[in-house]
This record gives sequence, structure tokens and C-alpha cells, in this order.
Amino acid sequence: MKKNKKLQEEQMYTPKPEQKILKRKTIKELIAPSGIDVSNIDHLEIISNTKRYARSFFVSTLPRMCTFPELFRDMYLFGDINTSIYINPIKEEKSQNDLNRVINELETERIVAADKGNINRESTITQKRFEAEQLRDEIAAGFNKLFEATVVSTLFTYNLEDLERSTKMLASEMSKTLVGVKSAWGMQEETFQSNLPLMNNKINKSHTFDRNSMGTVFPFTTSEIGHPTGVPLGFNKQTGTPILFDNFHSSLTNYNMVIFAKSGAGKSVTMKTLVSRSSVLMGIESLALDAEGEYTIVAESLGGINVVISPTSKTIINIFDIETETIKDEITGKERTVLNVENKVEDVTQGLLTMAKGSTRSTEVNELTKQIIAESVAEEYAALGITSNPNSLYVQDSAGIVRGDMFSRQKKKMPTIGSWYRRIQAKAQDNKNSDYQFHYSYLLKVMKQYIREYDGQMAYFDGQSTFELLEGAPFINLDISQLEERFARPLAQQILLSWIWEKFVKKNSEDKKKAAKKRVLVDEAWMLLPYPEAVDFLNKMARRARKRNVSLAIISQRFQDFYEKPEAQAVLTSSDTKLFLAQDKSEIQYLKEVFKLSEGEANFLVTCQRGEGLLKVGADTAILKITPTRKEFEFVETNLNQLAKMKK
Repeated sequence: MKKNKKLQEEQMYTPKPEQKILKRKTIKELIAPSGIDVSNIDHLEIISNTKRYARSFFVSTLPRMCTFPELFRDMYLFGDINTSIYINPIKEEKSQNDLNRVINELETERIVAADKGNINRESTITQKRFEAEQLRDEIAAGFNKLFEATVVSTLFTYNLEDLERSTKMLASEMSKTLVGVKSAWGMQEETFQSNLPLMNNKINKSHTFDRNSMGTVFPFTTSEIGHPTGVPLGFNKQTGTPILFDNFHSSLTNYNMVIFAKSGAGKSVTMKTLVSRSSVLMGIESLALDAEGEYTIVAESLGGINVVISPTSKTIINIFDIETETIKDEITGKERTVLNVENKVEDVTQGLLTMAKGSTRSTEVNELTKQIIAESVAEEYAALGITSNPNSLYVQDSAGIVRGDMFSRQKKKMPTIGSWYRRIQAKAQDNKNSDYQFHYSYLLKVMKQYIREYDGQMAYFDGQSTFELLEGAPFINLDISQLEERFARPLAQQILLSWIWEKFVKKNSEDKKKAAKKRVLVDEAWMLLPYPEAVDFLNKMARRARKRNVSLAIISQRFQDFYEKPEAQAVLTSSDTKLFLAQDKSEIQYLKEVFKLSEGEANFLVTCQRGEGLLKVGADTAILKITPTRKEFEFVETNLNQLAKMKK
């Protein structure tokens, strides 16, 4: 009976096969990777959802002198890396004994060097002995103390090639401050474990520091960023000090800047604040390529110019407009005026090529199509006698002489898309080559929508320009917000960039003493990325703007589009100033990878408030808070609810 009763109890508490018992996992099981392969002697393989590679290092050599906080700064900020420092104080008795032993050894070496007549070595040893005695006396008086410290780091990558490249780069960066790092060869597992937050140092690679030198290893520093001149851009959230920003400071390798943020994070407010303050305080002339119609009120407030381009407006901007430019002769150093027709032919060809491809980016357009377009564009300029001679831009008398000074000379009428189209028609009729027949036919069909003569729905770039940029205007706004968003707006951005280069950028002298400070602002730049010709021109402008004392400012919501477009990354590398406001979670991983953001910086960008962000100027970074004044809010605010509240 007892046996049966026991059997019944077991059956009562034994779960049936179909019943599942959920076992609660421990924290270790939740956060630990699936496994770590320690079979390699120079790196570890961390096996989880995505395989990662890790290599651990220890600091092998240190400089004789160092400054705070430069000793290990490059190591702390080096991409995906973890660093641990184990600090153990040395007892005063041991410190005194060790220093006395060192002093005696140094004195022995000094006597030997003196006997051999080696004056230089004797002098060096005497200096070392003096420093050791001074340190011993400071410790005895309680003014100093000795410590033993072990410094270990672990570098993480997603493939072995990146691990090797990052290893060499880390060693190179640290050698600049005379810090030597060595891979923990044969001790990767122990060093990796030493770098875990378990306070368990498993390697014996220590260095001796005194109290002063020990202070240089701590990373608790606040990055002060900015320039001694410029405009107040905002406040450093960590220190509360104002950040002065000079877009044209000599310490910058280039004057370009990029701003990335999700919708509603404050991109437009930030740019309007910078534009208005730099116009008033520094006299910087700005021109905005306004895709959303947000800068109209800024132009009005600063006494600038508003130009609206739409299917119904009477404003025409001619893609064929060409201007002379003043360049500095590399040999004589003197300035001279040139007319670069070849470059202009290429720019116009790229614009017409984008038009021909259309919103579908047709694959029918190839090199033969481009050749037909380029030849016809060159013939348009040649037909008007426009050559590399600057005087060929102006009307000449019967003797071929240009009369009048530079202000009264009459400029020739430029070719137009309409005149180019008529030339294509004539060439198509004369064409006998069957290879070209399809391309002529294609161009005549698709380009008709851009021709005013045929009432094309996109003919607002056909004709002589009805608008000239005024020199010295504080702000010029080219509003294209009324154009169709999918294709017409990006096309207008590309054509206007070429026109801005001719009329606004090239007019600036290469001599920085004579050149005005100018800024070109491209809003919603992501619209250009699907069009290779537009991206190519944007890159060219980013690289060449500094030579003309011009800052190119790129504003965009979607950084992922730039990340996935290698051709567009030249814009990022050509921009010394980067401002990241609040980011969407889907974007942050790309920013973190490209700009080597720390986990803390990445988390801040996901959670920060409107108007807060991360400002990177060169190698320096600061957390920025941008707060326009009440008066500025009258023309920089874009939130409709806030605008309605302000009116009330």
C-alpha cells in the first residue's frame, strides 16, 4: 500500500509530456553569447546571432611625460573598443624601499660612468637620481603616492580583415603619444576576461605611476568645442558654456557642413538660426535651395531676395548660363580671368542627361545618347562664338572689338534648351548612321516636355534667365517647393546647383582677402541621391567650394540613403563640421558605424529632445543645445501648432 501511495504521489507531481515547464533564464544566460572560440592565439571569435572577432591588447610602453587628458584619449575614442584600467596603490613602506634601492643603483651606475669618462651618461643618471630622490621625499611628506596600473583593451570587428586594419590603425594612433600597445599573443582569453566588468585582472603587465601621472589616465573630460570667433550657435550641455562657431575658421580643413536629423528634430530651425546670426554678425552671404518653402520668411526678415520657381511662375533660370571666373596663377600668383567652356558643356550635358532619363531613370539612355547631347551642347556655344576667351561672352562691333568697361558691356544671349532641341531636330534629319537613329528619336520624344515652344509641362528652364543674382544680398532663397516632388524637384535641385555654381560660387575670388564669405544651403538633399549625375555634381561642388571661400551645407533626414550610396559619401568626407540632431532608431546604427560614435552618444541621439544634438568639428565633439531667441522664433519656427500659438 505504501508503495502504491508513493507511486500515486510521483504521478501527481510528474508533468505529462504535453505539459511544458517554462524555466526562467538567468541574466548571464540572457546576455551571454552562444559561445566564444578561444582556439586562436591572436584573437577570439564570439559566436552569437552575428559572428564577431575580438583582439585584446595591453599597454607595453609609456612616455616619460604626458598631459591630461591626452595619454589614452585616442584609445578611449577608437571606434568599437573596450578599455579597462586596474589601479592598485602601493604602500608607503614599499614605495620608500623600492625608491631607495633605485637611488642606490643609479648612484652605482653614475660612479661607473664617471670612471669611464662618459659625461653624457653621467649627466643623465644624475638627473634620474635627482627625480627619484624628489619623488621619495614627496611620498615621505604625504604629498605624493605610487600606484601600479595595468591597462588592457579589446577591439571588436565583424571580419578578420577589419580586425587587422583596425589593429594597425590603433597602434599607429597610440604611437603619436609615445604609448606602445601589444597584442596579448597567446593570452587572448585571459586578457579578454580581464577586460570584463568583473574586477579580475588575470595578466601581470603593470606600470608604476605617481599621483600626478595617474590622473592623466582618467577619461572624465568634457569636450570644449568651438572657435574664438564666430556666432553663438548654442550651449554645451555638459558645461553650460556658449559654443561659438565660425564656419570659415582657419583651423577647419574645409568649410562644408552636414546636418542629419529625423523629421521634427529641429534641422530647419537650426539652419535658420545659423544663417540669420552669421548674416548679421559676420556678414556671410547665404543662398538656399529651398525644397520645402521654409526659408521664405528668413529672406524677408534679413532683407534678402525670394525667387519662386514653379510651372506658373514667370521666373526662368537658363541651364546654359555661363560666367567668367577669376583664378590665381600658380606660377606668378597674379589673378586672371578665364572662361571654362569645357566644364560648362559637361555640366549642361549632365543636366540634360537627367532630364532625358526622366523619373523612371530609363535604361535606354546610354553613352551614345550622352555623346549626342554633349556634341549638340558644344555646338550651341560654338554657334554664338563663345570660346575660352572671356571677351567672347560679349557682343562685339563689326571690327570684332568689345566696347565699354566691364559694367557697360553687353552680354550675348545664351543658348537655351529650346535652341538645343531645334539643333537636335536638324541633326536627326541629317543623320545617316543607323546606330544613332534610335537615340535621336528618343531625345526628340522625351525632351519635348521641357520645351516652351511645345507648351511642355516642365518648360520653366527653357529661355533666357529673367533673374540675376545681386552681389552683396544677405540671403537669397530659391523656392522650388511648388514643383512635383518625385522628379521635378530633384531635377530643379541639380539644374539650380549648376546655375548657383556659375552665378554665385565662381564669381568669388580665389584670393581669400578679396573673396566674400558665402554659404550654399541644400535642403532635403536626399532627393538628389537617386540621380547619378546630380550626385556627381554635388560631390564636385563639395570638393571645390573651399577654394572659392564657400561653405556647402547639406541638410537631410535620411542618413541611410547616403550610407547606401558610396558615390555620395564624398560629401561626408568633404565636410569638417557635422551636426546630428535627434535620430530615428533605424538610422542610428549607420551613424554609429560611419562616425565611430560611442554607445552613449548613440543612445543620446535616440532619446534627445528637439534642438539637442551632437556637434562634431574635426576630431572634437560636444553635446549641443540650440535655443533661438524669442525674436528669432518669429521667423525660424516651422511647427504649425507652435506658429498658431505664437499668433494668439
